[in-house]
Amino acid sequence: MIVKTTVSALWSAPQSLLDDGLRRVDTLLAGAAPGVEVFFRADDVAAPGEACERMLEIFARHGLPLHLAVTPAWLTPARWDVLHRWAGDSDQWCWHQHGWRHVNHQRAGRKGEFGDERTPEAKRADLARGRARLEAIMGARFSPVFTPPWNRFDAQTARLLHEAGYVAVSRWAGAQGAVPTPEGLPDIPVNVDLHTRRESDPAEGLDALLREIEGGLASRRVGFMLHHQRMNDAAFGFLDRCLAAVAGSGLKPIRLDRPGS
Repeated sequence: MIVKTTVSALWSAPQSLLDDGLRRVDTLLAGAAPGVEVFFRADDVAAPGEACERMLEIFARHGLPLHLAVTPAWLTPARWDVLHRWAGDSDQWCWHQHGWRHVNHQRAGRKGEFGDERTPEAKRADLARGRARLEAIMGARFSPVFTPPWNRFDAQTARLLHEAGYVAVSRWAGAQGAVPTPEGLPDIPVNVDLHTRRESDPAEGLDALLREIEGGLASRRVGFMLHHQRMNDAAFGFLDRCLAAVAGSGLKPIRLDRPGS
């Protein structure tokens, strides 16, 4: 299991800049139109660690749903015992599938585990293998939602997911235009990237983050993407304050395994 732990420049910004950003987030969320949806998705979940536990504690304190995209090959019964003990059986958690092994199979171009350089048989087998492993370890806690590694898959995979009975997928906003999903398989995308930002200047990173939140509000659904391995104290503090603002706003928290609810 290999995950990136690099902390984006934004989260090394002076606290004064982050405090200003939080005030702007408060203003944006307080002004959200009635009925705007919000959800949070944490990727690359499987191995218990201090950052993961801290993330779960923050969400538990605010009582907001968190979608945990679990990489099946990384999860073991022992790891699940710890994660389940930390989270408990609260209905706020949506444990779902994040690919199979989080391995790139594309020889050229952008990375992908379920791209066009694999046979349908190979992709079908990996989807089934991953789902079976999560169902065997998690039991009824597993939700048949699929988040692809690197937020992308090909049209063939979209059809395979629909045939296999998944109730929703979640990618990055804009992916639907390139690879739409079949009717009956909703794509509920994230559109706010908290932790894999590439801006080298913290102020630019903050401005870009706020623009993403504004765009999400304008689309009537704000989907936050988290990577807990790439969070420091500043990022956790920002998340805590952001969840408080969401909880105190008129936004409608949703769960991806209950489309249309």
